[in-house]
Amino acid sequence: MAVAIPADRPAIDPYPLSPYVEWAGKRNRDPILAVFKDLFPQTGDVLEVASGAGLHINYFAPHFPQLRFQPSDYDLKVFDEIKAKRDAANNANVAEPIEIDLIRAETWPDPKDRLYDAIFVINIFQVAPLSIASGLAEIAARLLKKDGILAIYGPFKVDGTYTTESNAAFDKEILAANVPEWGLKDVKEIEAIAAKYGVVLKKRLDLPANNFILVFGKA
Repeated sequence: MAVAIPADRPAIDPYPLSPYVEWAGKRNRDPILAVFKDLFPQTGDVLEVASGAGLHINYFAPHFPQLRFQPSDYDLKVFDEIKAKRDAANNANVAEPIEIDLIRAETWPDPKDRLYDAIFVINIFQVAPLSIASGLAEIAARLLKKDGILAIYGPFKVDGTYTTESNAAFDKEILAANVPEWGLKDVKEIEAIAAKYGVVLKKRLDLPANNFILVFGKA
């Protein structure tokens, strides 16, 4: 049975400043925020990996005035947009964006400078190679405090299968772009890679639109 695509959804385009990314970000930000209100500490430091245009971090920050939010991305061209959104929202608790490229260890922050209570990443695995999971897990192992968490949001397969028809249709649409290593990843794949760095899956949370938040922590 065909799965209907929302009428207002732009064509899939993972570029951070695309209409699709803005549409998806506005659609998922409130359910993610509700979970983060339970996961995040009262005070401390939070790092977002792959902040893109800064839509999520600048939406979340006002809800956690006692937390310091650190945006990051591998694409320096999006930094002005992150800062523009920060300034427009008067988010004094959002720091200057920093470069973090998940496949270039030389860009990763030094843990001697700062450790984080939480690291989060939103909607990258379906349009990125599985190999970035190694970088993300190693960064978490290096930068998280002892009881810190790594939260990964997005659509995933579970035990090799799609959890809904809509996710199967979404994956088919992504794969039709014929970009190497695009497509939904399996939770077990992420879990196995993370375990190599002493980062283990603590819980899997169901969210609307057939997505999950995978919550990892140090073993």
